[in-house]
Amino acid sequence: MELKKLMEHISIIPDYRQARKVEHKLSDILLLTICAVISGAEG
Repeated sequence: MELKKLMEHISIIPDYRQARKVEHKLSDILLLTICAVISGAEG
């Protein structure tokens, strides 16, 4: 899957966090998490 397509799918997920406490976009956090899982990250 292309990165652009993956980001389109991830961006659909609603972000219910408090806006004033958000430092990073939810889509960026999810993408990094997916990449970590694929690469075998633990913990």
